Amino acid sequence: MNAVQIGLVGVAGALLAIQFKNGKSEYGIYLSVAVSIFIFLNIIGRLEIILETLRTIGEMITIDRAYIGTLLKMVGITYAAEFSAGICKDAGYQTVASQIEIFSKLTILALGMPILLALLETIHGFLT
Repeated sequence: MNAVQIGLVGVAGALLAIQFKNGKSEYGIYLSVAVSIFIFLNIIGRLEIILETLRTIGEMITIDRAYIGTLLKMVGITYAAEFSAGICKDAGYQTVASQIEIFSKLTILALGMPILLALLETIHGFLT
């Protein structure tokens, strides 16, 4: 599916969810979760293109595969956190959504620490 079709599915799902807000509000939440999962599954197909491009870049330049793996983990954590936090916000649980966002930011920070240390060691090596 292209971006326009995904956008239309999202808007249609949101409009249908609004219709359920007056009567059975839980159906609106279920519908928004279903539309979100549908869009998420379509995004997974696009990730293969990104992975292949990163592999090609890794072959062209000499870069440690651990850095590319860490980068992909960071992207995955970011998307999963945004996805789950958005669902929590739609369901009315802003506090839970905020905690998910904080946890994901700290996890990404922890993942980036070895890369930061390697960068600082490289800079220190250039200066000495």
